[in-house]
Amino acid sequence: MTTTLSPIHRRPAIGVALLALALIVLLVGAGCATRDSEAAAPVPDRVDLAGLSDLVLRVGDQKGGTQALLTAAGQLDDLPYEVEFSTFTSGPPQVEALNAGQIDVAVTGNTPPVFGAAAGARASIVSAYANGGEGDRILVPGDSSVRTVADLAGRKVLVAKGTSAHGHLLLQLRRAGVSPESVDLVFLQPAEAGSAFSRGDADAWAIWDPYTAITQTTTDARTIATAAEASNGFWFGLASHDALADARRQTAIADLLVRLAEAGTWTAGNPAQWAAFYGEAVGLTPEAAELSQSRSTRQPVALADTVASEQELADVFTEDGQIDPVDVESLVDDRFQDVLGPVVGPLPGT
Repeated sequence: MTTTLSPIHRRPAIGVALLALALIVLLVGAGCATRDSEAAAPVPDRVDLAGLSDLVLRVGDQKGGTQALLTAAGQLDDLPYEVEFSTFTSGPPQVEALNAGQIDVAVTGNTPPVFGAAAGARASIVSAYANGGEGDRILVPGDSSVRTVADLAGRKVLVAKGTSAHGHLLLQLRRAGVSPESVDLVFLQPAEAGSAFSRGDADAWAIWDPYTAITQTTTDARTIATAAEASNGFWFGLASHDALADARRQTAIADLLVRLAEAGTWTAGNPAQWAAFYGEAVGLTPEAAELSQSRSTRQPVALADTVASEQELADVFTEDGQIDPVDVESLVDDRFQDVLGPVVGPLPGT
């Protein structure tokens, strides 16, 4: 499903005005943080957001989350450009779309960027968001004899390949001393996996919110592990190399990333309002929406604070033979960090 939102012209918000000023400082000098392989187009000395009215920024989304978040926080009310949202089932198809030039920017869990980089995807990490990981879980039927991750040896487990749930599952198996080869991994996207799980076609399901919350509020499924115990829980903003090489498009991306950061902060101060809006926007029951959004958040954090932990995750995939080695630091493009600096916070617990 694709939805196009037309820009609404009114007096500039303070945040947008400050962003324009910051962008003047950031982008003069033609993108010094840009790699040779994706050299930015020439950038004018002055960045005029109002001059982007004919630009359409193509944004990838999952189950309406990004669009709902921006809308609920009022961050789509004064756009100086248009946004076209496209909905995907999970992070890996978003990375594929970024690589193919079908979308410009998207937000995914912690694992799709790593799998994408290993496959040579032309996309970079440009922003980061903290998430405690409580919504990323391994579920089993209520009457299952499976009690721990160690019990998954010899069992059939549903998971979407290359997703945060896949990364979480591998990390949990490693912690439990279980070889991935001893587990029958069935790679299915959430909708298909949900149906298979409800039919009893598998022993366990590694999945993330809101699908976790939907399952928990409609079935007797039990949790045997959460990502909070094993994974970094990060979400990342990704941008295609083609978009980053276009001066006007990268200006729009910078603006959108600030809006996403401000929206993520808004949810922390307005949890009930956000959960109600999210549930209605994506078709969840109030119970599932509240459960999901009480634990699966997007608090903006500095990219530099996430690299080491993300590298550890990438190394696990490599050591388990899932992907070729990935250098996370080379995957990161920090050209927007000066702009994002005023709106990101520290990692939780630091």
